[in-house]
Amino acid sequence: MSRRIACVATCNLNQWAMDFESNLAHIKASILEAKRKGASYRVGPELEISGYGCEDHFFELDTVSHSWEALADLVSSGVTEGILCDVGMPVMHRGVLYNCRVFLLGRRILLIRPKLHLANDGNYRETRYFAAWKHRGVVEQIMLPPIMASAMAAGDSADQPQLTAPFGDGVLQCLDTTLAAETCEELFTPQAPHINLALAGVEIISNGSGSHHQLRKLNTRLDLIKGATAKAGGVYLYANQRGCDGGRLYYDGCASVAVNGEFVAQGAQFGLEDVEVVTACVDLDEVVSFRGSVASLREQASTVQSPHFIPVDFRLCKPQSCFGASASAACPSSPESRTLSPSLAITPQIHRPEEEIAYGPACWLWDYLRRSGGAGYLLPLSGGADSASTAAIVGAMCQMVKAAVDKGDQQVMQDARRIGQYSPDEPVASTSQEFASRVFVTVYMGTVNSSQETRDRASQLAGEIGAYHINFGIDTVVEALVNLFATIMGKRPAFRAHGGSNAENLALQNIQARLRMVIAFLLAQLVPWVRDRRGFLLVLGSANVDECLRGYLTKYDCSSADVNPIGGISKQDLRRFLRWGASALGYPALQSVVEAVPTAELEPLTKGVTSQTDEADMGITYEELSLFGRLRKVARAGPASAYLKALDLWRGRYSPEAIAAKVKHFFMYYAINRHKSTVLTPSYHAESYSPDDNRFDHRQFLYNVRWPWQFKKVDELVARS
Repeated sequence: MSRRIACVATCNLNQWAMDFESNLAHIKASILEAKRKGASYRVGPELEISGYGCEDHFFELDTVSHSWEALADLVSSGVTEGILCDVGMPVMHRGVLYNCRVFLLGRRILLIRPKLHLANDGNYRETRYFAAWKHRGVVEQIMLPPIMASAMAAGDSADQPQLTAPFGDGVLQCLDTTLAAETCEELFTPQAPHINLALAGVEIISNGSGSHHQLRKLNTRLDLIKGATAKAGGVYLYANQRGCDGGRLYYDGCASVAVNGEFVAQGAQFGLEDVEVVTACVDLDEVVSFRGSVASLREQASTVQSPHFIPVDFRLCKPQSCFGASASAACPSSPESRTLSPSLAITPQIHRPEEEIAYGPACWLWDYLRRSGGAGYLLPLSGGADSASTAAIVGAMCQMVKAAVDKGDQQVMQDARRIGQYSPDEPVASTSQEFASRVFVTVYMGTVNSSQETRDRASQLAGEIGAYHINFGIDTVVEALVNLFATIMGKRPAFRAHGGSNAENLALQNIQARLRMVIAFLLAQLVPWVRDRRGFLLVLGSANVDECLRGYLTKYDCSSADVNPIGGISKQDLRRFLRWGASALGYPALQSVVEAVPTAELEPLTKGVTSQTDEADMGITYEELSLFGRLRKVARAGPASAYLKALDLWRGRYSPEAIAAKVKHFFMYYAINRHKSTVLTPSYHAESYSPDDNRFDHRQFLYNVRWPWQFKKVDELVARS
């Protein structure tokens, strides 16, 4: 008795917006690898030809034209012969730009399927560039550009050039199965297309996605993928980008295959590989059996209108002779293998948040470094939790590079050799510390207000990571600026501890902070020259998401940098990361960092010990900041709603009056400092309540900081309590 078993492939690709050449190379490599593994179908990420993050470049017809040129190159190269391919790209149809899946077989376009539901919240702005296809079940014809006709005719002169292709909401009817697609956001919608497709008998559904990393988000995505086939059966293939494609987001891979509610294959969430292909052997008869066993499913399926089928003269399944083959966890290593066995169910891997903080930003930093042309990173390392977290993430990056080199990844080895400026006969990244010494510079810029403890912690951590560490004082520069002011204005400011006013105290703190930024950029330009190396260093910032939200940073201080890997991560999560990293990353100095009380060390010491603390300065704890951040953004709460929600959470812990005071304090200082968010250093997006004004959190930056109407309502609610 024959079986319908198909080997299918999905992938994680590290695409770069507008880099058509490398994007096309990755697509070709993934198709060739899928064919090598015996797959008859391959699906790739969303908009993989152009890259997902092109943003306003999608308004340029050049972007669409270059996508067609890349597709023509793909078709004419012959790599799509003998395999059904699903490729993502922007397509213009009747004057409207659509986010599309293009199904290819050999040198023919079988179907161009536009996205039905667009992502338009959070970091996504798809309706700014694309329109959704609103004609469900309708398929039209699109005229193909002349370059496609030439590419398609190049293979066999006997074939008639293809001048048009089906465009719309269709389903491929192969000789042995049916196949359809949905795209990224459609998986997350309440009425997801896969429901009706499954009820209509479609056995394989693919999803080419452009989904970014956010802490604790992966389990939601995996639940949706699993659920897509748990109720209605079927095979679901999920493909994704993996890497930094030119912006604040890190696309976190996890290409996977699910069958009848169970995962049978999963790719890595984080990694430095440009191309990862994930294959699985799926038994399509099991899909039919599963669906036939559920009475309610049969009843609903019998009422569904038939989709628009497009016949395809191709078989996804290899001939199978009997049921006797033993089960295997993967497809055969070569297409010549004739006996396929269904892939076994697996338990999907979900990283703990501390691992996500280590490896997501580390991969993002690696992509940024190798694509920017920089010679490494420079970090002002204060010995505090935030800069120590950033340093540990760079250390994790170096460890990942070392592991990839040991594994034989030629692209990583080539990039590491170039960035580390190794001679041709030198071994690359003999240890992670050796590599860090070439690409990572840390600087401790102390003043009379700095403690010996932070100086020692910075030095110890830099040594454990392997960074090139510089330790120096900046008092002469600070004093020179204070003297300049005194010469100009005839008055000399003093710290509060020395009788000065609040304005004087803040100004003297800000001088130190801003000078550190200036010195950091000076060193980033000249340290490579001092070390007889080429290029420049990228300056890293270390302001966490809570401090950015509260505005507890000096505008244009060391929070102003080239990039910030922790700008979307909360202080509480960073503390947990430091404890984990002390052992997991092998940096024991992190334990002493997390045990220390957070302080800016900008005010005078008392008997050699700092008396200034971050939470005292802010008038609010980091735990409370995280709560108010989530209430403001995730729960969409203004001051009145935030008070009511905080009252529910803190009832019995604080009085209504105390809760109201905390709410007012947070919203007042948020409003006072909102202007700082307009110039925040581009940060890795990791948290749902990020105040990033440029992409994620669009609000005014000039407020009535007294919130008179809102605070009056809070007072009324307190009176009722």
